[in-house]
Amino acid sequence: MSRLGRLINRYIRPYWGLLSVVIVLQVIATIMSLYLPNLNADIIDQGVVKGDTDFIWRTGGIMLLLSGVQALAQIGAVWAGANAAMQFGRDVRAAIFERALSFSTRELNKFGAPSLITRNTNDVQQVQMLVLMTCVMLVSAPITMVGGVFMALRNDIGLSWIILAAVILLGVGIGVLVSRMGPLFQAMQTKIDSLNRVLREQITGIRVVRAFVREPHEAQRFKDTNADLVDTTTRVGRLMAFLFPFVMFVMNISTIAVMWFGAKGIDAGTSQIGQLTAFIAWLMQILISVMMTTMLLMLAPRAAVCADRIMEVLDTETSVAPPKSPTPSPTAAGRVDFGTVDFTYPGAEAPVLSDVSFALAPGRTTAIIGSTGSGKTTLVNLIPRLFDATDGAVLVDGLDVRDYNPDDLWARVGLVPQKPYLFTGTIASNLRYGKPDATEEELWAALEVAQAADFVREKEGQLEAPIAQGGTNVSGGQRQRLAIARALVKKPKVYVFDDSFSALDVATDARLRAALKPETADAAVLVVAQRVSTITEADEILVLEHGEIVGRGTHEELLETNPTYQEIVMSQLSAEEAAA
Repeated sequence: MSRLGRLINRYIRPYWGLLSVVIVLQVIATIMSLYLPNLNADIIDQGVVKGDTDFIWRTGGIMLLLSGVQALAQIGAVWAGANAAMQFGRDVRAAIFERALSFSTRELNKFGAPSLITRNTNDVQQVQMLVLMTCVMLVSAPITMVGGVFMALRNDIGLSWIILAAVILLGVGIGVLVSRMGPLFQAMQTKIDSLNRVLREQITGIRVVRAFVREPHEAQRFKDTNADLVDTTTRVGRLMAFLFPFVMFVMNISTIAVMWFGAKGIDAGTSQIGQLTAFIAWLMQILISVMMTTMLLMLAPRAAVCADRIMEVLDTETSVAPPKSPTPSPTAAGRVDFGTVDFTYPGAEAPVLSDVSFALAPGRTTAIIGSTGSGKTTLVNLIPRLFDATDGAVLVDGLDVRDYNPDDLWARVGLVPQKPYLFTGTIASNLRYGKPDATEEELWAALEVAQAADFVREKEGQLEAPIAQGGTNVSGGQRQRLAIARALVKKPKVYVFDDSFSALDVATDARLRAALKPETADAAVLVVAQRVSTITEADEILVLEHGEIVGRGTHEELLETNPTYQEIVMSQLSAEEAAA
């Protein structure tokens, strides 16, 4: 089964009841539409020609009644079909979102945020539209084609060749158009991804763009990407522009042929005017059904491309899948052990981390320092299991992180990432992210420790002051302090600060570290830092170089024994002296 079929079959099942209603109502509406031309022919041949006014009124009343039934059935079918299609789209979007939430950083990097957004919006919309049009058309079109042919042949078999010729001509012509659209639809979805990526980069990085005066360059980059999409869309539009003129041409030629050859039958007395009128009505219904079917075929290639992209996400298993039978979580104590841990990115020639072993203990602060690219952030991400170690094990309170229920593991770890991210909302909603029931007193206490209380009090609304997406309406230092406060509100047993003090001035950094000590006295603390002054008071400092621990000890011990640490310290002292 194709991915499109699998996707529709998987998520349309809960709505078979609605689809059954659609089928019944479409059958009723189709039967009415096929029977009405017959009544119209009777009015012409038996009422108008013979002058039977009572018959005209009686038959006309029946036509009105059947037309009302047809209209109500069609409205009900469209309502039920639209309901099923919209709920189908909702479920698919929810499934993509849930699967994306389960992804590790590896899978997220593979797809990219712009592509995941496009797949969850535009791609789902295309498949949803196919489901809707299928509900509206797929039942009625085959019945109309078969029933129309039967009624037309029953009416005048001598004109049947016109139906056959018109259907073949229409089917072949539209088939050619549809076959040429498939590759263009594939290219179109890819180009929509590219446009979203460029737009996201430019909006997110607007400060960098302005700082380097690159507005003309970025405007041209957007223009080129946009023009590329427009070009592909225009090519699709040109092909579609042929569709309706071609259909109308076939319908008009068919009508002329029926009138031309039917007129000879009327002249010879073998046919009646009403019969000819009914035959034309059935011919139009047949051709419109063919057109509706081919419209579905036109939607199908693009929907198939979108379904492939959607199923690619849904079929991707996370590399950090939760265990099928999680081990009961041990008592939360706050101990973390790295046991000869190695980590290698897929396709990489060399490991990022090699034979890393150390322990975090409650009441102790462990710091990690090293050059850019030494593997510090990768190491940190192994604790909350954003990645899985390729060799060795990371234990939290004596249990391998791979055996934890994810919620239990994350409840023990308070992570402040290297790039702190705030969500749209208020300061309070962001601080309560890890503890929704936190009181205002708890929020202010966390802000005081994080040295953020003063600037929050200065804001209009204080805790209810608005925060823009990503925290773009606060400075980098304020964003870091709010992220630290968010972790403090959670009160985890393990605190992980991944270069979380880099945007703070030295004085604020010192005050924050001093305030953190009593707050984290019963928890294990891991601090990743570039600045030596941030980690001088740590109980243990690990020096990381090329993914390996090349030194460990206190600040004083490393100054005496470790050349790499000495080099880092001297480079920063030199920089400070030069600045002085």
